[in-house]
Amino acid sequence: MILGIDQGTTGTRAFLFDEKAQVVGSAYSEFEQFFPRPGWVEHDAAEIWEVTKRVCHQALDEAGKSGEDLQAIGITNQRETAVAWDKRTGEPLHKAIVWQDRRTAARCDELRAQGVEAMFRERTGLILDAYFSGTKYEWMLKEGGVDPNRVAFGTIDAWLLYKLTGRHATDYSNASRTLLFNIRELRWDQELCDILNVPVTALPEPVRNAEVLGETSEFGGKVAVAAMVGDQQGVLYGQACHEPGLGKNTYGTGNFLLQNAGPGSPLLEQGLITTIAWGIGDRVDYALESSMFITGAAVQWLRDGLKIIENAAETEEMAASLDSNDGVYFVPALTGLGSPHWDPYARGTIVGLTRGSTRAHIARAALEAIAYQSVDAVRAQNTALGVPLAELRADGGATANGWLMQFQSDMLGVPVIVPEIRETTALGAAYLAGVAVDAWTEDDVRGMWKEAERWEPKMSDDQRQSLLADWRRALQRAGRWVIPG
Repeated sequence: MILGIDQGTTGTRAFLFDEKAQVVGSAYSEFEQFFPRPGWVEHDAAEIWEVTKRVCHQALDEAGKSGEDLQAIGITNQRETAVAWDKRTGEPLHKAIVWQDRRTAARCDELRAQGVEAMFRERTGLILDAYFSGTKYEWMLKEGGVDPNRVAFGTIDAWLLYKLTGRHATDYSNASRTLLFNIRELRWDQELCDILNVPVTALPEPVRNAEVLGETSEFGGKVAVAAMVGDQQGVLYGQACHEPGLGKNTYGTGNFLLQNAGPGSPLLEQGLITTIAWGIGDRVDYALESSMFITGAAVQWLRDGLKIIENAAETEEMAASLDSNDGVYFVPALTGLGSPHWDPYARGTIVGLTRGSTRAHIARAALEAIAYQSVDAVRAQNTALGVPLAELRADGGATANGWLMQFQSDMLGVPVIVPEIRETTALGAAYLAGVAVDAWTEDDVRGMWKEAERWEPKMSDDQRQSLLADWRRALQRAGRWVIPG
């Protein structure tokens, strides 16, 4: 049995998988979110640890198992969230600064003005953005009162590993999200650390994603912690996208599209992030990533902000009640636009409204926007890789919306496929842990992936291109709405 821990942004899930990778026990618990100022988002790392322990015990109890029944533990986590703890006591020195936090945006503008973005881009595959961990670490040292001589830094994977085993280490996929890790040389980059005033000695040891990292007695017996992986890379692995050209799209609060770019020199393309997918044995695979900030969150806004729906499930019937969108488009740039546009000054825009427009039009426009943003991301990745995406493997809550999945297939012109096991984030971590302890081979993993639902494109190319052309016009109207300064 393999225990998969999925430490997310709003809660922690634990899943117990049997030898066929079927879920036999699970548990979930949320934890508190802190918003001390506009644009700031924090977590209590100590609470995350307590919640994680609790759900793991609950999942084991549900299955009637104990730690002695486990072969290994795999960890997957919200990426980029920065944790600082005391090397001597193991206690947090500051609230964790969450990936959504924007407090270091001005610092990123300052670094860009200094002309160092190209260096960061070339070495880390990332753009200068407050999204990533490096400027959060710097802020903790400069503004947060964290002592550089006492601090151990890490993302959530490193924090949980430390609490489980006492080892200060992080995996390649999470390290590649910090702005401090050289993704070609697989090491912390001293020059980048110096620019951000982060001591290399405070950073965790970078390790492969699938190897025994230590043992824990937290759940009874001695259990190997054998894998760590960032959540989106975990989904890519759990979706069996192990070869170049295979990609997945996670439909959540935002969308995260990752496509396997294979081993070798990583590609650097405008508008896309290059990230490490995983390191297994002597192989390191890279991925191209597009992060779309507001997708499912736009539907939440219809519910909580506009109050025109009671629940997200309503939107499927509302969208299907219309023969067309009647020219109504919603650009959900409520926090700017992510990849491939990277426009922090764009703002949410609804265009094409008439006296005949109804709440169904707005609901449909919100769903269509999820698909349009995904098309923009796929097209950018197709151009970068030089190979068109053959099929899209989908996961996340919005895959339950059949109208959206069909529209996504129509807009991409390729099949959209949902797997049998939908908890693909924890599954990816469990697969990697199983590979590390020889419970499974990678061929076994690929064989266990099974298709549950498939949507084939039905729309004509002329109709597709017409809809996308109007989407691009709507994008232009939303772009750079806020005047910086």
